[in-house]
Amino acid sequence: MIQLRNITLRREDHLILDRVNLEVKENEHWVILGRNGSGKTTLLELITGYIFPSDGQVKVMGNLYGDCDVREVRKRIGYLSQSLMEKLALRDPVWEVVATGEYGFLRFYQSVPDEVRAKAEALLDEVDLGRLRDHPLGTLSQGERKKVMLARALMSEPSVLIMDEPCAGLDLYEREKFLDQLNLLQKRDITLIYVTHHMEEMIPIFTHVALMHQGKVIAAGDKRSVLTSETLMRAYEVPVSIDWQDGRPWTRVVSAHDGGS
Repeated sequence: MIQLRNITLRREDHLILDRVNLEVKENEHWVILGRNGSGKTTLLELITGYIFPSDGQVKVMGNLYGDCDVREVRKRIGYLSQSLMEKLALRDPVWEVVATGEYGFLRFYQSVPDEVRAKAEALLDEVDLGRLRDHPLGTLSQGERKKVMLARALMSEPSVLIMDEPCAGLDLYEREKFLDQLNLLQKRDITLIYVTHHMEEMIPIFTHVALMHQGKVIAAGDKRSVLTSETLMRAYEVPVSIDWQDGRPWTRVVSAHDGGS
């Protein structure tokens, strides 16, 4: 599905990504994990074709960037990010915000076809927001807006769904409700790419992890083999212990007192 080969990205004298290699196969769901500034969001911008590497190759769904129309590839990629949500009109009704995802618009300036509205309303029902379909987007909570964005991203029936820190700013309740919705995506034929720096957001649907540090992928593969105390120490430079409960990793910082007890 996605292949990044020997990717290097420079901006003037600053090395953003350093010889990154990553392969995402069909039926895999990946989390890109790392500290702020480690290169996670930049990696997403490469996959979506909004930036191009200084060196290396990006191949998405069989399309080699540089030899294809990236705009056509983007039509098969759903994208959920805070920056996109901030561009939407808060006064527009929720169903209409979702419906814009069919065409990649930010808002409508003409009538919406009945079948597109019906599709948007069905997706709102799927994310348990059907009751709010006629409410202005601005009246919803942050967690509800994130679910609206998820429904919007699914309007185009993407093959790949990319989520850039979708739980940022959510309280514990709203975070867990949003993550519950992601588990429902198992019934869809879709590949997930999820960026975060919070390991506890790694719910059972996710199968693989790429761990980033200072522009490099320092470990990538099956989540249980990648997420160890040793690799996390390399990525976060803080000693931690990791426990798995119900398919999710939970970490705690190991203090000097713990180490000596």
